Amino acid sequence: MPLQSSETATLTQAGLNLIQQALSIYDRRLNLVIGNRQFQDMFDLPDQLVKPGAPFSETIRYLAERGDYGAVGDVDVFVQSRVDQALAFEPHYMERTRANGRVISVEGHPLPQGGWVTVYTDITPIKRQESLLRARSEELSDQVLTYTEELAQTNRALTSSNIALEETKRQLTVMESRTRLTAEMMPAHIARIDRDLHYTFSNRRLGKVFPGRPTDLLGLHARDALGDEAFVQISPYFTRAFHGESSVFEFTHETSGRRIRVALTPDKGKDQITGVYILSMDVTEEAQSRAALAQTRKRELAAQLTSGVAHDFSNLLTIIMGLQSRLAQMEIGNDAQELVQATNAAVRRGGKLLERIATISGRRDVHMEPVHIHEMLKGLESLTVPTLPANIRLKIDVCGVDQRVVLDAGAVQDGLLNLIINATHALGADGGDILLTARQIRETWIEFRVTDTGPGFAPDALEHALDPFFTTKGGEGSGLGLSMVYDQTTVAGGHVKIFNNSETGGAIVSIRLPLRIPAQPIAPRLVLLVEDNETIRTSVREMLISMGHQVVEASSAEEASGLTDIEGLGLILSDVMLEGAQTGPEFLNATAQSGLDVPMLLMTSLPPDDPHRTNAAFPVLPKPFTSGELATFLSQEVPS
Repeated sequence: MPLQSSETATLTQAGLNLIQQALSIYDRRLNLVIGNRQFQDMFDLPDQLVKPGAPFSETIRYLAERGDYGAVGDVDVFVQSRVDQALAFEPHYMERTRANGRVISVEGHPLPQGGWVTVYTDITPIKRQESLLRARSEELSDQVLTYTEELAQTNRALTSSNIALEETKRQLTVMESRTRLTAEMMPAHIARIDRDLHYTFSNRRLGKVFPGRPTDLLGLHARDALGDEAFVQISPYFTRAFHGESSVFEFTHETSGRRIRVALTPDKGKDQITGVYILSMDVTEEAQSRAALAQTRKRELAAQLTSGVAHDFSNLLTIIMGLQSRLAQMEIGNDAQELVQATNAAVRRGGKLLERIATISGRRDVHMEPVHIHEMLKGLESLTVPTLPANIRLKIDVCGVDQRVVLDAGAVQDGLLNLIINATHALGADGGDILLTARQIRETWIEFRVTDTGPGFAPDALEHALDPFFTTKGGEGSGLGLSMVYDQTTVAGGHVKIFNNSETGGAIVSIRLPLRIPAQPIAPRLVLLVEDNETIRTSVREMLISMGHQVVEASSAEEASGLTDIEGLGLILSDVMLEGAQTGPEFLNATAQSGLDVPMLLMTSLPPDDPHRTNAAFPVLPKPFTSGELATFLSQEVPS
């Protein structure tokens, strides 16, 4: 058990009292922090001048008025001069003879945090021996004795200086240790290179930014430390830095799949730049979030732009279909009837296209849950294989993805199914092979690739295939398939690449999604479940119980309000729309304002753009959801 402050002070005082020399410590305001018993005895000081907080000026005044300093003239001036000397905080050594004939040496040292420590030694016996030696020695000249005295005094001063130097060295060592510890704790690589691009300083974090790179870099050339790929990316900025230009930039490290941000700052000496300071960090997650946010904003803007147009276009299509129906009832001949039917088919196709535009531009719920890649792709295989032509073979290969990962499994399956269908169309009547692979790229990405043995992407397709409405299928394609895959992937923080196989010429589509490992489940707790639909309430209750939680239930906000004071309540999960006067968000707001401090969450089947949902100030889980989705939602939103 640690000592209390009073006990520590008592032990410190007892230890100082065992020292043979007198000692005093004054703070930066020259108030006494501590003095030992010898300090009081040597100068015969009253008790009030050796208590913590006693002013240095009052001690000097007391000694001056008592005559310890001899005739001082104006006491006020003398005291002020001594205070000014002390405030200068300069190390010093001196010897003086007191009024009682005793000779003392005074060694003063400033403290790093401000303040002053002084050691007083009674050297009267030494001085008496020196006097005896002077009086009795006939062989030593006065000059030798003088030199001896000066040498002794110089040695004492030198000892004092050595002590001060050792203390300074210790402080520098502590400072360097703290700087090194701080650099190692930073989630970034911090380093310096000289003009020959060799490392003169580095923390041990390079391997955390660029996996597989060395951690002990001192003396290494930047190319050897960073590797060829990263060095080629950064090298032009090194050149700029040695010309005095600071820079901050980002690049993608293809080997690890990471997004890296680098800041370079010139180290400017007197006449030239002597080196460059480097700060680099992994910003992959930040880049994923930026991409997802940008795509979400694009979708919202597209929704705003298309909603009004789609409404008016739907009305026009309705009018056209009505007119065509009236025209079909007239005696217009078979040729005209065929034209009417073709027009109606085109109108219906336009209606379906509007639905797909609404799907791609509108908001959609994301259902994140832990999934086994093997099981997810096995389900996709069962869904896909029966629909493929006999001359097209689908093979699925999962490489090294053994643990569960958090994905929107429905969106991923939809995207992969879309790619398989596109590959089937590309293979055509000749048939061929489709290979779907899944693999983990370090600790950053999970990659899905769909490869076919068809003719590959044409040059214009390579450039525009991800653009909405681009199609190579003529009137049979909407041009929204790959665009929807791109949209869903980007919203999830991933990215899509399309290219041709350099060996076979077939098409390859790569989808990379952030590798997210499931969070640890929250600890069991007492949950208040508020849901007015009994069937849903029962289902959610069973999910919570299977996770180890205890559940109390309510069917309305009014009923739930009477349960919020239950001892041990650790979580509230409420539907947004409830029977009665209050909605779920209103109930949670009122509960929070009453002072109850527990996590509060919502669930709903309302669409993403419904005001009751968008204006809720609490995290929302969209219905329907699985037990895995609920567990993931709780892990993300409830503090551990």
